[in-house]
Order: sequence, then C-alpha cells, then structure tokens
Amino acid sequence: MAELSPELQDKLEELERELEEGDITQKGYQKRRTQLFSQYGIGNLVEEPRAGGLRIHSPDDDSNYYPLPQHGNDDGHRAASLAALNANSYNPPVSISPEHRGSPTDNQPQISPYLNQVQSPYLMNQGAHPGPYLGPDDPMADSRPSMRQHDSLFLSPAPMNDNSTRSGTMVSGDYAFNPEQHGVYRDGPPQQAYDGRSRTLLDSQAYFSDFAGQQQAFDQQGRGEYGGPQRYSSSDAFSPTVAIAPPMLTASDLPPPDVLNHLLPLEPRDVPFAIHDAHDEHTPMSNFENIAAVLRHRGRTIGKAPAYWVLDSKGKETVSITWDKLALRAEKVAQVIRDKSSLYRGDRVALIYRDTEIIDFAIALLGCFIAGVVAVPINDLQDYQKLNMILTQTQAHLALTTDNNLKTFQRDITAQKLTWPKGVEWWKTNEFGSYHPKRKEDAPPLTVPDLAYIEFSRAPTGDVRGVVLSHRTIMHQLACLSAIISTVPSNGPADTFNKNLRDKNGRLIGGGASSEIMLSYLDPRQGIGMIFGVLLAVYGGHTTVWLENKAIEVPGLYAHLITKYKPTVMVADYPGLKRAAYNYQTDPMATRNYKKGMEPNFQTVKSCFIDTLTVDSEFNELLADRWFRPLRNTRPNEVVAPMLCLPEHGGMVVSVRDWLGGEERMGCPLKLDIGSSEDSEDEKEKQEKPAVSTGFSTLLGQGTTTTTQQHTKTELSEVLLDREALKTNEVVVVAMGEEARKRAANEPGTIRVGAFGYPIPDATLAVVDPETSLLAAPNMVGEIWVDSPSLSGGFWALPKHTETIFHARPFKFNPGEPTPTMVEPEFLRTGLLGTVIEGKVFVLGLYEDRIRQRVEWVEHGGNEAVENRYYFVQHLVVSIIKNVPKIFDCSAFDIFVNEEHLPVVVLESAAASTAPATNGGPPRQLDTALLDALAERCMDVLMQEHNLRLYCVMITAPNSLPRVLKNGRREIGNMLCRREFDLGNLPCVHVKFAVEHAVLNLPVGVDPVGGIWSAMASDNRSRLLASAEKQYSGIDHREVVMDDRTSTPLNNFTSITDLIQWRVARQPEELAICTIDGRGKEGKGVTWKKFDVKVAAVAVYLRNKVKLKSGDHVVLMYTHSEEFVFAVHACINLGVIVIPIAPMDQNRLSEDVPAFLHLLADYSVRAVLVNQEVDHLLKTKTVAQHIKQSAQILKIMVPNIFNTTKPPKQNNGLRDLGITMDPAWVQPGYPVVIWTYWTPDQRRIAVQLGHDTILGMCKVQKETCQMTSSRPVLGCVRSTTGLGFLHTCMMGIYIGTPTYLLSPVEFAQNPASLFLILSRYKIKDTYATPQMLDYAMRTMPGKGFTLHELKNMMISAEARPRVDVFQKVRMHFATAGLDRTAINTVYSHVLNPMIASRSYMCIEPIELWLDRKALRQGLIQVTDPERDPKALLVQDSGMVPVSTQIAIVNPETCMLCSEGEFGEIWVDSEACAKAFYRSKDAFDVQRFDGRTVEDPSIQYVRTGDLGFLHSVRRPIGPGGALVDMQVVFVLGNIGETIEINGLSHFPMDIEFSVERCHHSIVPGGCTVFQAGGLVVVVAEVARKAYLASIVPVIVNAVLNEHQIVTDIVAFVNKGDFPRSRLGEKQRGRILAGWVSRKMRTMAQFAIKDMDRESLGPSDHPDSPTIDAHRASVGSFRSSSGAMPGSSSLRNVEPAPQILEQRELELQQQYQQMQLTNPFPVEMPADERVPEIMDRDRDQTPTKTRQPKPPFQDHGFELPDFDQFGSDGPSRDRTPAPAGFEHYQGTVSMLSQTGPPQLRLPGVDGRESLDDWNLRPGSGGLQGNGNGQYENDGDWTRDMSGTLRSPTGR
Repeated sequence: MAELSPELQDKLEELERELEEGDITQKGYQKRRTQLFSQYGIGNLVEEPRAGGLRIHSPDDDSNYYPLPQHGNDDGHRAASLAALNANSYNPPVSISPEHRGSPTDNQPQISPYLNQVQSPYLMNQGAHPGPYLGPDDPMADSRPSMRQHDSLFLSPAPMNDNSTRSGTMVSGDYAFNPEQHGVYRDGPPQQAYDGRSRTLLDSQAYFSDFAGQQQAFDQQGRGEYGGPQRYSSSDAFSPTVAIAPPMLTASDLPPPDVLNHLLPLEPRDVPFAIHDAHDEHTPMSNFENIAAVLRHRGRTIGKAPAYWVLDSKGKETVSITWDKLALRAEKVAQVIRDKSSLYRGDRVALIYRDTEIIDFAIALLGCFIAGVVAVPINDLQDYQKLNMILTQTQAHLALTTDNNLKTFQRDITAQKLTWPKGVEWWKTNEFGSYHPKRKEDAPPLTVPDLAYIEFSRAPTGDVRGVVLSHRTIMHQLACLSAIISTVPSNGPADTFNKNLRDKNGRLIGGGASSEIMLSYLDPRQGIGMIFGVLLAVYGGHTTVWLENKAIEVPGLYAHLITKYKPTVMVADYPGLKRAAYNYQTDPMATRNYKKGMEPNFQTVKSCFIDTLTVDSEFNELLADRWFRPLRNTRPNEVVAPMLCLPEHGGMVVSVRDWLGGEERMGCPLKLDIGSSEDSEDEKEKQEKPAVSTGFSTLLGQGTTTTTQQHTKTELSEVLLDREALKTNEVVVVAMGEEARKRAANEPGTIRVGAFGYPIPDATLAVVDPETSLLAAPNMVGEIWVDSPSLSGGFWALPKHTETIFHARPFKFNPGEPTPTMVEPEFLRTGLLGTVIEGKVFVLGLYEDRIRQRVEWVEHGGNEAVENRYYFVQHLVVSIIKNVPKIFDCSAFDIFVNEEHLPVVVLESAAASTAPATNGGPPRQLDTALLDALAERCMDVLMQEHNLRLYCVMITAPNSLPRVLKNGRREIGNMLCRREFDLGNLPCVHVKFAVEHAVLNLPVGVDPVGGIWSAMASDNRSRLLASAEKQYSGIDHREVVMDDRTSTPLNNFTSITDLIQWRVARQPEELAICTIDGRGKEGKGVTWKKFDVKVAAVAVYLRNKVKLKSGDHVVLMYTHSEEFVFAVHACINLGVIVIPIAPMDQNRLSEDVPAFLHLLADYSVRAVLVNQEVDHLLKTKTVAQHIKQSAQILKIMVPNIFNTTKPPKQNNGLRDLGITMDPAWVQPGYPVVIWTYWTPDQRRIAVQLGHDTILGMCKVQKETCQMTSSRPVLGCVRSTTGLGFLHTCMMGIYIGTPTYLLSPVEFAQNPASLFLILSRYKIKDTYATPQMLDYAMRTMPGKGFTLHELKNMMISAEARPRVDVFQKVRMHFATAGLDRTAINTVYSHVLNPMIASRSYMCIEPIELWLDRKALRQGLIQVTDPERDPKALLVQDSGMVPVSTQIAIVNPETCMLCSEGEFGEIWVDSEACAKAFYRSKDAFDVQRFDGRTVEDPSIQYVRTGDLGFLHSVRRPIGPGGALVDMQVVFVLGNIGETIEINGLSHFPMDIEFSVERCHHSIVPGGCTVFQAGGLVVVVAEVARKAYLASIVPVIVNAVLNEHQIVTDIVAFVNKGDFPRSRLGEKQRGRILAGWVSRKMRTMAQFAIKDMDRESLGPSDHPDSPTIDAHRASVGSFRSSSGAMPGSSSLRNVEPAPQILEQRELELQQQYQQMQLTNPFPVEMPADERVPEIMDRDRDQTPTKTRQPKPPFQDHGFELPDFDQFGSDGPSRDRTPAPAGFEHYQGTVSMLSQTGPPQLRLPGVDGRESLDDWNLRPGSGGLQGNGNGQYENDGDWTRDMSGTLRSPTGR
C-alpha cells in the first residue's frame, strides 16, 4: 500500500491491531476498513495477500508476521492450496480476510496469490503440442513454462501411435519389468505399453478443483445408508452433507433457545514464532517450497548424519542410510523417471513396497517428488483386486518396487492364475544405484506440481478411497508438527535460564536448535506413520529408528531399544504400548534384565505420540506411572501425548497436546464451572498460589499466571461424564482432572473420557450436529468438523463425495431469525463424534460406531414421548469383555430395519470354534447351551449397565470377523461386520434374538382379534370411504351369437353335439382337425364328415364292447391327440359322464397312482379309456405293479382299460347309426364333463359342466376374443381342463374352423414348433401358460418365425399374475414381430376359465404400486415407488368378458366394497360352472349362491379370491381417443392369507421378500405359514454352513417390508423342498410335514423367547398375556384355519384316502383348533432337537442334523396320524421336553370358560390399553398334560361347521 497516504496507513495498521487483539470482530473490521477507504475517497482496494496459515510471532511487533515457508504465502485455506489445479477457476485476486484466512470474504473464492504471476496455462490451447517432458536435457526445456504454470493433468495424453514421444521407455534395463513383453505372462498378442488404461485417462477431462476428474461409475453407484462412501444417515430432515439449509421455520415459529445456544467454531491459535532448521538456527524453513528442496538441503548440510536405522523383529539393525546417500538415491530415481519413463509432470506413479522396506520406499517417494510426478503408495500387496482398482483409478502406468517384491508378486499371480495389470511397467528401484552428477553440474531445477501424493485408505464402511495431498498441505502440516515438537520441555539437566526466550528475530537465545531421534513402528507407507517416518524426518533432519511391530511383543525388547537409541520422540499406538506396558507389569525383570549391563532408561524421551481416535485415560495413567516413571523418565505425565489423526483423510493430525499457548485466541471458554462445591479450601488456596516470579512475563499469556493454571493448559485433561446424559447427546461433566481420576472407579453411572489437547495451531474446529448440520451447543455431542491448511483438499476422482465431505458448510440460527445462516468457512467432516471442553478436543468415537435406539414412554399428561438414545460401541465392548466370559473379541452396530435402529452384537468366542482339539482329530461339537448362555449373558449385561435392549446376538469363532489392517495389526471393522451381516455372510454358528424387547413399532389393526373382515374393521373402512362408489362392473349381455359363415344364431343349439352334426351337414369336406408333430409335419387331416365317422366308431365301440350306458362315469387318460377329441365327443353322444385326466408321470407315481385310484373309487368309474401311448405306459412293469399294489392296499377295484386308438371301422355317422342326444342330457343339472383340478398338493377339486355351461364358455370365448371361422384354433397344453380343454375339443366346432393339435411332448422336445405353427397357420388367438413360456424362452431364441398375425396370446393366471411375464415375453419375441398388445393375461378360475381377460384391450398391462401398510388393512392406496420403495407392484388381469359381471364384496357382510378397498371377487357369467361335482358340503352350495345386500336378485359365484376394480383412462386407436376402462386386479386367495395382530398378509409377498434377501436361498424355495399361532418360514438353501447368519437376513427382510416378526425359521437342503410337477410350491405338504414333525430340516431357529417371563402375567394360569407390540398373534378370524396354500373352494371330498390329503384335512382341523389359541400346542421341531424353545438349553440349534434314513419323494415320510391317537407310538408319548413345561396346560386352556386376555400395547412400562376379550372358540381338545392329544376323533372330525363361514376360510 505504498501509494496510500501515511495517515491512512496508520489508521489501517491500528485497525488491524485491534482486530488481532480481539477488540473488534471480523465483520466490524471489514465495515470500518470500508469506511476508512470511503473517507479518503478511494474504493475498497484489493488487499495484498497476507501470510496465512501459521502465524509468525515477533516480539517487537505483535501484528507483524513473518512468512513461513513458501507454502505459507497463500491465504491459508485448503481450497486455496488447490486452486492451481482448477482448470476452470482462474480469477483475478480477491480481497482476503486478515484474520480468518480460512474464510473466503463475501463468498468469493480465494485464489493462491502466485497465480497472479502468469496467465493461467490451463486456459491455453491444449491441442498445440503434447506437452514437455520432464527431462532437463529436453530441447524444449528452456522455452517451456515453469512447473507451476504447467501440469500434465490438464493436457490431452500424447497420441499412442507417436513413437517419438515415448520411445525412451527403458524396458531393456535390468531394473525394468514389463509383463506384456514377457511371453509367459502374455495373455494376448503383444501390445503397446499403456494401452490398457491410457484410453481412460482423466487427463483429457476438464479438471475438478478437488482432483475428482470425471465422475466415475463407482461414484454413481447407489449404495445403502452405510454401504458406500456416504457414511451419514439417509433419513435426516434435510441433507446434512450438502449446502442445503434446514427447513425454514414460520415467522411465529422462531428457533427455540437451545438452538440459539451454539458453540461457534474455534479460531486458529497460530504459531507465535518462525520455524527454523533444527540443524541450523539461521536457516528459516520458509526458504523451502517443498520436501524435495528440503531433502537436497539435508544432503548438502548434514550428509553424513544418519537418516534411518531399520530394525527387524528381534531388534537387530538390518539396514541404515545417511542423508547424503538418501538424497543421491532419490535423485537417481528422479533422474530415471525423467529420462526414461516418458511420463508427464503430474502423472501418477505407484509405489509398491513392504513396510520393512522403509528406506526404499522413502527413496522412491522422494524421487517422485523431485521428478515432479505424483506418488501413489499401495500397501496391501495381497489384495490384487484393490491393487488393480487403484492402478486403474489413478491411471498409473509406472510402478516402483523392489526385486524381492516383484518376484513375490510374480509368484502370487502365477499361483492364483491372475493376469498382470494392463499397461503398467514395473521398475526395481533397489537396482538404480546413486546419482552421480557430472562435475560442475548443478542438480536439475525443481519444478514440482502442486499435487504430491495420493493416499488410498479404507473408510470404516470398507470402501477404498484416495485422498490427495499437495506439497503446500504437507509443508503446513510439518511446520505445525515441528513447532509442537520444538516447544516440548526437554529432560536435560536443570538450568535456571529459560530456554524458550527468543531474541528480537525470534531465535532461541539459550543454545542452538537440535534435531530429534524418532522411534516408530507404525506403517511408514501411509497415514501418520509416513508423515512422521518419512516427511517429518526430512523436514526436520531427524533420525528415524524404525522397527517391525512384532518387536513390541517381545518382553523387554522395546524398552531396550528406547534405552539403546535414546529417542526423543516416540511414535506408537495403543495396542503396541499396551503390549509393552502389560509385559512389564507381568514380569518387570524381563525388561530390566533384557541385556546385562544396560539398565532401561527412558530419560531422553520427551514425547510419546500415540496414534488413536479415542483417548484411553486409564491406560495413559498406567503408562505414565507404571512404565515411564519406573524406567527413569523424569516427566512421565508430560510424555504421553495421544494424537488425533484422520486415517481416512491422509493421516493428518487434528489435535495433540502442545506447549504453544495462544489458546485464548480460540474464542471459547477455557474454564468450565461444573458447579462443584466439593473443592477443599486447600485446593482453592493451591489454585490461587502465584508462580514464582522469574522477572519475565510469558509471551503466550501476556502476563503472569499461576503455576496450576499453566499446568492445566498443557496437561492431559480428562473428565467424568454422566453416562445417562450421554445417551441423549448431552455432555454433563461430573468431575474434571484429578478429581475425575479419583471418582471414576466409584461412580458406575459415569464414563471417563480423556482429551487430546487443543486443535493444531492453524486449524478452525467446529462441533456440528451430523444429522442437521447445525452448530452444536457447548454441552452437546456433535461431529467434529475441521478446516486447516494442513488438511487435504479432497478425494481422488470422487467429486460428489469431495464436495460432501471436504467442503461441508454448517449452519446456525441467529436470534429472532427463522432462517438459519451459513457459517464460514468450508469444513472437512471427520466422522468423529465428540465435544470441546475448555478448548480441548474430546472424542467419543466414530459416527459409525455410535448405536442408536428408539425409546418410548408415557409422560404424566398421558402423552407418549419418543426419542433416540445413543451408545458408543467402545463403551459396550468394554462392558462385554469385562462381564461376559469366554469372549475373544466383539463388534457392535445398529441396523435400520422397520423405520427404527436395532442394535446387534457379534461375539467372537472359542466356544464357537469347531476346530479339532487335536491335530487330525474330529471337529469339535458345538455346545449350543453354552453359546446360548453367552448370548443371554451379553444381553443381560448391556441391559443392566447401559439399559440397551439388544435385538440380536451372533457368535462366531475367534478371528473370523472382517478386520481392517492398522499399523500391521488387524482390528475388527464394525462397519464391515455390518455389511457382511446385511449380506448374510458372517461365519456365525449361533444366533439369538430378543425381538420382544427391541422391536417397538409393530403395527396393530383396527380389530386385533377379529381381523380385517370383522364388523369393527369393516365399519371403520366404510366410514373412511363413505363418499366412494361401490365396486361392480357393467355387463355386456350377448343374447344372440351369430355364426360368421352362415349367419345362424349359435344360441339356438342346445349341445355341442348338435353343432357337430350341423358342421357335418354344412361343410363336410372342410378340415376339422389335424395333428402336427414337433418337426412341423402335418398328419392326415380329418374333415368334418370323417370326424363324424370316427366319433361314431368310438361311440359304437363303447356302447357295444365296453357296454357303457348313459350316466356311467368314464376316465379318459389320453395324450394330446385326435383320439382324445374323438373319445370325448363319443362319450358325450352316449350320455356318458366324461372325466378327462392327464397321463401318469412315471417320476411321480407316489402322487399320481393314489389320486387315480381314489378317483376311480369315488365316482364308481366303469372304464378307463386310453390311446396307444397311454396303454403302453400303464402296461410297463413299474407302473402296473405300483397300481396293483396300491389298489390292493386301498381295497379298490381297478376297472378295465380300453384302447380306443383303432376301434372297429365304421362308414356311417352318428345320426346314421341312431346315436342321438336324449333331451334329458341337455338339462342344466345333468353332468356332461367333470373337470378335475389338482392343487400343487395333489388335492382334488371336481367341477361339473353341463351342455349349457360348455356352450356358455364357448360363447364367451368367441365373442370376447372376436374369433371367426377364417382363423384356425390351436390346442397344445392342459387339454383336460379349462381353456386348454375348450381350445382342444370345443372351440373349433363352435366357430366352424380347423383345430390343429400339437402334443406337449413334442413342444418339450422342440419349443419352436409351437411358434412355427402359430406363424404358418396365422393363428390369431391361442392359449399358453407361464410355465411353458418360461421353458420356451429358456431353451430357444425368439427368432426364425414371424408372429405378426398373432393378436391374442392368452396367458392364464389362476391368482395374481406374475409381473415379469409380460416384459420377458415381449423382449424375447420382439424380433419375431410379436405385438406388445398381443400378450394378454387371462384370469382363470376352476369355476370359470375366463373371469377377466386383457384380450384386445390394445394397451400394455396396467401397473399399480400399492402401499403395503394400507393393503394389510384391507385398503387400496396407490403410491409411488420412489416415495415408497417398499410398495407392492401388481398388474391388472384385464376387463370382464362378454356376458360377465364382477362385483367386489366384503366376504363377511356380503356388502359391496367401496372404491379404495379390496374384497372377494364375485362373478356372474354364463361361463361359470354351476356346481362342484358330488359335493355334500352346504358351504359349496353357498359358493354358487352369492347375493349382495345391495341387489339380492343377482346370483353370483364366489371365487374365494381377493381383488379390486380400478378405473383407468387410456388413449386407444390411431387417433388416440381417451377410453375409460374398468380393470380387475387379483391379489390372492383368501384361504392363503395370514392375519396377525388384526392385519392381513399375503404369504406370496412375504415369500418373495425372503427369496430375494439372500443369494443362498433358492428362487421359489420359501414358504410362510402359521402353525400353532406361530409364523413359520421354511427356506430352501443351497449351502449348509453358517445357516445362523442367514436367519437375521430373513427376519429383517420380513420385519422391514411387512412389519411381521417371524417366530421360527427353518432350513431344508436344496432338493428337499416339496414342489409339484409344474414347479409350484406344495404348501400343504410342507405344512403337514412340519406339524407331524416329519420334515427333514437342516436347522431350525426360534426367534422369540416364549418363556413365561417374556409372555408376561395373566389372570389365568394357562392364559398368558402378550404385548401386541412385542409378539405377533393370530387374529381370531385368522385364515390359518384354512390351511395356507389351500384353495377356499372347500369341496375337497373326504373320499380320497391319500395320505397327503388326510394330512391336509387333519392339519386344517389342527389349525382351526388354534383359532382361539395364539400359543403353541405342539412345537413343530425336529424330533432330535425337541428343546428348540428351551431358553436355558438349546434354543437355537445350529448344528447340522444327522442324516435320516431316505424318505419318500421330497424329503419326509408320508405322516402317520395315528401317532396322535391314544394308541400312538410310545416315542410320541414322552413328557414335554425341557422348556415346554409351561405349555403343558395350553391345550386344556381351550376348554376353559375364561377366554385368554389380550392386552395392548404395554411397552416399556407404558399404561396398557383396554382389554379385549377373545371370542370363545368352537370346542377344544382334551390335553393329557404333556401337550399330546388323547382324542383322535378331535383330529379327524368334520370341521366344516366351523369353516362354513361366507369367507371360505
């Protein structure tokens, strides 16, 4: 400011002095400065850049600060130190704040001042030339700009074909190794070096100011809350990590007082003196710009001084080096890189060394600095994946290593059959030798880029991220550390002269500077180990003694090395020091006598820096008093210095104790008044005692101070915090200092926490709420945010996370303002939670290591209160290790499930190990009782000491949890454990849950007892939807159906036979039916006339030979063939009742033969008609013997079998032979065809069809699908029932068109044949099943044919349609021209093959996302998947066909449902069947006589399926006219629903959640059901080991998506899960096998504790009370009474005596008995482990079961239910197993008059709500006191009276 007037200059200096002394604020300074300029008539000039960063104190002038090293000549902010790397951010200089260098003024970016020197080179034409080389001999060297101007990071890479640019690469030298030029490792043709990565270089991208380059794919991965680099909670009120303000408050809603009470950021203290060379007090370190310059200085000035001593694990010196040799070897590395590598300035070079190769590593690192390339240390040599990822991410084409490393790496790659990383050349630096310059040749000039090195480290979440460090950052950090170390009091001889006094130039008066000897065993290749071991050693010229960390474990060796090498500074960590100190405590003489004649002496040690994130105050005390003090250190309490480093952010130091002073500048209270009145008068007097005057005043405090006060500022502070207050993030200090040490052991409700010290002198530190980004209050725990020139500027190649983590902005509320304001400057989020007390930093743990749990209580006013409690993992671990025996180590974390955080503990215990006790011996058997006791003890300890309710405890073997490497030791990574826990990959052998205590927010329905169909729940929905319209469809009556060829009304015909005769008469020579084989070859076609003759021949044969009469029952067992069609119509013409069934499956005779035999017996079948193929099948030895033996056992006579393939030849038709229809046969009640459906469990459902029904079905098909005689019909699959039967046997006759037949066997052999037929014959409408389409898409490509003519592919769905079918079919057959609107779902039902259809709707399926929470209450609420990721996706089943009406009805009240709720689907249609065949059940009659309250005149058929109608508007046709459509959505069968706590769930949704939650669960291999009031999950898994780790994944998935707590999880081996021939789950068989305890399970796990304590008190001794929030109870109307998986059709005849069917019926009755008993009557478990529910013995047996004898079919025997009777086997009459004693009366409970009570909700002491009385059950069982059943009749009696409710359950 030379041009300014002297008067103005004086005023400006005075103003700055006021600012420095704190008399005015920063804002006031700016205001008054602007006023001064305006008074003198000049604008606000740009202020010259001030020395930032570390302040330099001058005794003469307080306001004058000397410049530090060149790195101090910027504004001091991290962002400014990186500005030179920002290609797009060049700006003119801006005004820079004099005090707060970290704060950009007026939100302007701060730019490094030296950018003013030259125009930014990054704005130059980058395409001019590829850029200069590094070599000094380069001809362009003289003309190229300085390094600071130019950086290759911003240039396009050199063209790969330019041989002249990279020809100098040394591959012929011995030190260079290029894997691609060694044939052994060449995995392809020779290629140019760098070809692999050079094309993905970031260099050509516009560069980001935080080194992020182009956004990478891995930065865009959507990871979970903690799975990715984003570590903070995702459920916050607003984003905590971007500069988005918290939500604005209203004007009347001003911030509360506690929000206004925030702790402002702590200001920097700054260093009050200049930093000089430790070896030459006349050389200021500000002379050096970077470490490379310092190294050259060291080589020149102290060349012969030792730089490194490296010791092995035994303390022997292995190698050492002096400074001159170190400098020369580093120069040699730089020279080779410059001359031989063809790298550009700023290119990345990988350093791959072992920790013992510290000298080689230091040489390579420093060589990179000198050469101007960016070093990338890679430390984990065994992790090939990580190595490759780092090389790829940094585009490193050169790797420096040693010969030994290269050989090892080469061997490992060969052994693991891996490939060398592409485009990387490997150099062995140990063979380079030293640099020998020519005479009179100066060293090449140093031109280094801003970037020094990139350090990759693992975040707590396990993600590898690179942090960039610039040279200025390094120099700032080292200057701070040097200042801190230089002010530490030494242990030299006593001297009265104050050595801290300095002359007017800031130099020490007493004695010269001295360097340090540093002893370290920390990893020197990264973090703080590298900062001290390499960088600080060079910066200060200190001698480094490095030893392997294994040496610490040798008792006495560490102390001996300290004595021998006399270090002044020790760099260590807690695990190593604890090992050394505890070894000394155990055996002091081993340390004292380690070497004779050398007594341990620690006198030289003045600082022991301990790398840690949390301070261990107890150990600090032990270390000082019982290790340093007895080993002759004179000031042990001042030696111990815990050091807070940031391992995720380059290892930079944030806080450590120091003697720098200046803490009064931080702007925070330095004295905490904790209100203690317990201080004695002596203590008060002691505090007030003045120090002995030395005649000098301290420069730090600007006045005299008392001894105690000065000691307090430098001592290791510690506080005693109230543990309960800490749970709410509040810091309540109980005691401090010495008082805290005294009281810590006697006050159990407190936690002892130690401080690190003040923040480093150039740092701005804030405590911020991590969830809201608001500044925290002074007495609150928050996240520590730091800003300092000593900190890194960002992540490498992660711009989003750099912005989030390194440039976070906190907010604060100002009084009277509703909107928060942003706080300057930008901060780095450390992820550490802590607080500031008296200006010192206290850290409690990582953000990830804090566990939260929700608590609820009722306040005095009756209001419920909810808030979180917080716990720190290390506090929990200490409690567990101290109080739980046999624990090796443990981890704790919380998981976010069901909108709450649930705490999980994973223990490592030797009791969980199955390792053999002796070498070669058998594996040890697990003691599950012991494991359970350990888990129980762990839960009790944490509950008693911390009041923490654990959700889950898992136990693993020692050293099996995922660990992270830290300083050579492997420590458990809590977040890695949480990730593996979520994936189900932890090697756990035991798991124990406590869901009844931990899970709070379980939903309860309106009527927890009656369920969603009770009057109370229905009325509630009615009131909610009072204004909505009712759900019923319109109906399109088609009274007349015309034949398109003759215009004859088809409704005039009364039977299909009359239609045949009419077709014969009208079109006798036209093709009627034709068979096509799998090769597409047509058989001999059958005309209508010939069709009539063939049918007549079969009819005559049946009448004359088989002697069939009208009314006889005949089974037709045919393959898909013409013979089947002829036989069907022949029987219809004779009045014989047709029962078509599919041929037997030789692989499933155990199912098919009993079903066949019972069918024969039930319907008194006269004959079995077959064709040639089936006749041959039945005569094979296996089948014939199976039928014969089964018939003998069942006492069933098998009728004769007749082959109708070649009947006696006939030349006449039916009418010619006098075979005509009897009018009685066409009456509505006369059965013509019996469709027999078989559920997946082989339960039979028989539906009778009359002629009117058959014609009605044909009519609906024809009119809905617009079928005409011009297009043929194809019959392929399922020709015995439904649409398959109609298309095969009826539709061709009805519309007068040819019918083509393709056998399913031929289709299976050649799936393409079906589509070729569709294409060739231009079939317009066809029928398919999802299974056949899946098979076709799996085995054939969708090309080679065209499907343009196919307009309607009807895909049948008997329940909710699969949402994936449409897209799969559309994509697979897109090349074949299949129109997307031709893929149509049809809602088929046993009572009507087409209730709804998407045919000819001309739109894609309508998809709705439904809110699951509303759905389980019976409501339909459409939501958005982005807003509700748990929403359920459903597709419509189409619109109603012609002559059909649908109504959605409440199954209990028979009232129409309103729009917005679902109900039972009722159908009125001509195509509906009229009755179940031979059903005697009154309920079945009601099924066909459904009448709504609103309109009783309409007679509906009740489907038993739940669904709803939904109206949509879609554009249709070329003009896009909007058309209103009403479509039906099917949700599932009412008989399959599970009702829990008054809420309804569909098992298929729960099963889908389970099946996708873990990769080991087989797709489609899960079933969920209720048994005994318990929710049971049975899963089929592909692995046998560590099943316990899958259990929490399943329980969490069900809890998170459905809010259900599973009671039991069982696993069956792959292949043992019962499935039908079509791959459908056989739910009934699984349930029967479970209840009869015959199912072969690998392991079963009980989730809930069902003992009496957890059930709570009850009024009746056998009537436990359950808390509805704690346990899920089945509703009174729970549909588990109708077996899950069963149909609601209830026409399952008792006649078939198949054992499986008996199981199912008995199980129905068993479950119906359970309707009023939500507690287990009989615990379904493996017989070998009956104690599954025993809390004290084997609650969760995890050992693999011994293999049982082979069972029939799917892994379990067909159960013998006689065991439940009084004559049952004695093995089932044993007394109740341990743990079941309290259930012995639960059976007789049902017969008591007093119903059990249900109390809600009673959580954690809250008042219970009113009690509901359970409704009385319908009868009960008599118990024998052992939980067994005495009356077999109670099991087998007919329960239809109970089940005949209108719901069909």
